[in-house]
Amino acid sequence: IVNGMDVSEWDPSRDKYIAVKYDVSTAVEAKALNKEALQAEVGLPVDRNIPLVAFIGRLEEQKGPDVMAAAIPRLMEMVEDVQIVLLGTGKKKFERMLMSAEEKFPGKVRAVVKFNAALAHHIMAGADVLAVTSRFEPCGLIQLQGMRYGTCNVVEPADVKKVATTLQRAIKVVGTPAYEEMVRNCMIQDLSWKGPAKNWENVLLSLGVAGGEPGVK
Repeated sequence: IVNGMDVSEWDPSRDKYIAVKYDVSTAVEAKALNKEALQAEVGLPVDRNIPLVAFIGRLEEQKGPDVMAAAIPRLMEMVEDVQIVLLGTGKKKFERMLMSAEEKFPGKVRAVVKFNAALAHHIMAGADVLAVTSRFEPCGLIQLQGMRYGTCNVVEPADVKKVATTLQRAIKVVGTPAYEEMVRNCMIQDLSWKGPAKNWENVLLSLGVAGGEPGVK
């Protein structure tokens, strides 16, 4: 059963942390404006036409920050114009990997290795692609948050070459009518707990526990 998410905290039409609020009907232009604001905030060249890839997550083995860091040099060889924003905190060895990527590609990569809730919202609103390099992700909220903000997800297992080639494929779609359709398809979905909660209730009721019936706490 897929998780639900907090659709009031993560709501681009009311999000106090983002530069331009938007809904599915205004997402394309608003995300471009949010991208420009994000680029300015983190110190990257401001250009809405440059595809922006984001990585947000706890810096530990499960989330694959080492896979992301290793994929960046490969991606830079494959794609001429791309920017990458990395946000997360955790194990020092992974923090060093992300900071090293920024040092290697100073005009294209920014690594923010600290907890910053406001920036996480801003990245969701401004990024084109969200890279999820988790080694396992039973039902992560990060994908749902990305979809809610019209940021398309790229999910690949812990294989550096696959991550790089998949990101390359995704970057080629950014800015096309197909990408805009993907944004709309992501945003029109109900990602709240409404459906998952009902599914869980049905599962628990099916167990036939004595006294169990709908609506009884």
